[in-house]
Amino acid sequence: MFEHHHQPLLPRGKFVARLVRNAVIAFVMLAAAMGIGIVGFLLTGTRGLVNAFLQASMLLGGMGPVGELNKQSDAAKVFASFYALFAGVVFLVSVGVLLAPVIHRLMHRFHLADDK
Repeated sequence: MFEHHHQPLLPRGKFVARLVRNAVIAFVMLAAAMGIGIVGFLLTGTRGLVNAFLQASMLLGGMGPVGELNKQSDAAKVFASFYALFAGVVFLVSVGVLLAPVIHRLMHRFHLADDK
């Protein structure tokens, strides 16, 4: 996927295209995770699309659930627990996908400087 350390550094235009591609991949991952959360919260008794969106986005962003979960049904509590674990992993992976080209470029540049 990325250039080998013996290859020259990727030109700036191709690097920007790689960044954009990875940003789109990260956005799709987050959007899919949001969709799963919204549908899950709607199916477990959260009232209204806006409330389901709010719960899913707050858990996906790492802020935690909104409101008192102890007043929710057991199904909503179980879903929120598993969705929080899932959302944490998705968030970390999407940040990794987004930062991978930048970190690779830095490491590649340092390696090229080391060879000269």
